Amino acid sequence: MSQFKRLLVMLGPQMRHSPALQRAAALAESSGALLDLNVFVDDVDTFGLMGDSRERERLLAHNRLWLADEAEQLRSTGLDVSTELLLTRDPLGSVLQQAERLGCDLLVKDVQHEPVLKRLLVTPLDWQLLKDSPVAVHLVSEIRLPLPRQIAAAVDLNHHGNAEQLDDQVIRSAHALALQCNAELHLLHVCDAARTHIADFGAGTVTMPGFDAGVRTAQRAAFNRLGDHHQVDLERRHFLEGLAIKAIAGYISHSRVDVIVMGTHRHDALHTFLGGTTSHVLEHPLCNVLAIKAVR
Repeated sequence: MSQFKRLLVMLGPQMRHSPALQRAAALAESSGALLDLNVFVDDVDTFGLMGDSRERERLLAHNRLWLADEAEQLRSTGLDVSTELLLTRDPLGSVLQQAERLGCDLLVKDVQHEPVLKRLLVTPLDWQLLKDSPVAVHLVSEIRLPLPRQIAAAVDLNHHGNAEQLDDQVIRSAHALALQCNAELHLLHVCDAARTHIADFGAGTVTMPGFDAGVRTAQRAAFNRLGDHHQVDLERRHFLEGLAIKAIAGYISHSRVDVIVMGTHRHDALHTFLGGTTSHVLEHPLCNVLAIKAVR
């Protein structure tokens, strides 16, 4: 039984058979979930560039036709599909409103890789969705196969606030997805002793002998208890060390992982995944993230 019953796919006016659409269709086929295809057309008129009403109508008509054709093809495979085209000046607000109105429990979207300079000036939509979406978000960058074959649940053993409960949510969600897709379940944690100390004691410098070794020992023991509790095979447990950003990037590059399942808090999504690495993880060209919302 799938944990997701209704999938909302957020597409742009130039999207076609994108990785997110392929992934969503495969998930819906494997679970019997409803599939909502929504194309969001940004109607912001910047310096008159979008002021040509005839060009806008042509774009909308073209997308309506594509949506109708795509829905017909998907329905022919047995999927339950609905479609909608939305002209909006607030893509974030519109997609959040759609998710609530339709009762979706998973939002699927292609990762939008933004230039560094633009990220400094404007918060990327993907980051905003991680922060504000009331439902789980699957951001898809690249897929080897329509359904994932290797899924890694990333946990944070520093356990500030309700992190321990969130770790459990992440593992349970990853396990459910692995069962649905007949995929391998892996467990991942990055031990960054310096970050652990800063989180616990402030920005001061530690000189106590053996501190790093003590942190590693404690976290490795907690990691193995977690793996034992959730019955994750030893060879599928990955206890990494160092800076989270580099460690995860290396893991993604040298493994066959298809999806990393992580946890986010709605109030502070960019600072809850392994020391604030969410945004950097999304920038990896091979990484697909399933972000699970913390239960309040």
